Amino acid sequence: MSAVNCRRLYPLCAVLFLVILPSLQAQETLPSPQPSTDSKEQKQITLDVVVTAGSGSPVAGLTQSDLQVLDNKKPQTITSFAPLGKEAPAEVLLVLDAINAPFTAVSSERDQILRFLRAQGEHLPVPTSLAVVTDTNIYVQPTSSTDGNALSSALERHALSLRMLRRSTGFYGASERANLSLHALTQLAAREGARPGRKLIFWISPGWPLLSGPAVSLTATQKRQIYASVVQITTQLRQNRITLYALNAWGAAESLIRSEYYQGFIKPLVKPYEAEIGNMALQVFARQSGGLVVNSNDLGGLLKRALEDTSAYYEIVYDRPATELTDEFHPVEVHVDRPGLTVRTIHGYYSRP
Repeated sequence: MSAVNCRRLYPLCAVLFLVILPSLQAQETLPSPQPSTDSKEQKQITLDVVVTAGSGSPVAGLTQSDLQVLDNKKPQTITSFAPLGKEAPAEVLLVLDAINAPFTAVSSERDQILRFLRAQGEHLPVPTSLAVVTDTNIYVQPTSSTDGNALSSALERHALSLRMLRRSTGFYGASERANLSLHALTQLAAREGARPGRKLIFWISPGWPLLSGPAVSLTATQKRQIYASVVQITTQLRQNRITLYALNAWGAAESLIRSEYYQGFIKPLVKPYEAEIGNMALQVFARQSGGLVVNSNDLGGLLKRALEDTSAYYEIVYDRPATELTDEFHPVEVHVDRPGLTVRTIHGYYSRP
C-alpha cells in the first residue's frame, strides 16, 4: 500500500478538528467547549474512582486509608474522600453513533436499546438521556429521566433521523467521519459539563477511523496539532467529570484486528513528536478517562455492565502539584490496599501553571 501524505490532503487530514469543522445542527443548542476558569478546580484534581473485584462488579465499603494516590509517581495527600453510589448526583448520556456504522447495524442497535429501556420500566438506576449523532446533525434529549419507557418513546419518535451514510469511501471518507465524530464528542462533553456531579457517556459505536499506521505520514506541525487536540479533549473530559465508555455491539461480526488495533495508542501522549491520529480514538479516550471498552453482540448486557459503575465509586480530591510547565503530562495512579481488586480512574492530566 502506498503511503498517504497528509500534506496533500490538508485540510481533510488536518487535526485541529475543533477548528475546521462547521457546527452540526442540533435538536438542543449545545455549548461550545470552554476552558475552565474555576480557580479552585485549577488548584485541585478530582478523581472518580471505580474499584472492581474479579467479577467486574464495583466494590463498596472502602475507606480513605485503603486508597493511595500517586501524581507523577509521588504520593499525594487526599484532602476530600467520599464513598458514593446511586444516591450521588450522577447522570448517563447514551449516544447512538450513526456516523461510523452502516444503517443496518444502527437499526439493530436502536432496537436493542429500545428493548433494554423498556425492560427497565420506570426504574433506571440513574437519570439518563439520549443522543443520536449522524453525519448531518446531533439530536440530544433536553432532559434526563429514570423512566425507561419514556426514554424508549423519545427514541422511537426520532427513528427517521437515522440515515444510511452517504459519505465518500476510502481515506477521505474516513477522515471526514473522524472529524465529525470528534466534533460531536466535544459538543456533547461541553453540554454535560454544565451539569453537576459525575457524568458517564455510553458511546455505542465500533469507533471512528484511526487513520494511523505505516501508510500514513504526518508532518511535525500535524503531530503538534494532534497533541494539542488530545490535551484539549482530555482536559475537557476531566474537568467536566466525564467518564467515557466505548460500547461496540458488533461483537463477533467485527475483525479482531480492527477491534483491538486501538490498544497500540492507549499509552498517554507525553511528547508531541509521538502523536498519531490513533491517539484520538474513541476507545483510547474511554480507557484514559477511566471508562470501559467492551465488545459484545448483546448490547443490553453491555449497557447493564456499564450502568453497574454508578452503584459504587469514590470521589477523591487532592491538591494539584505546582508546575511551571504547560501541557506536561502527569500520570495519576490510585492504589488499593486489598488483594484481588482493580482500580479505574483517569490515566493522568496535562498541567496548567
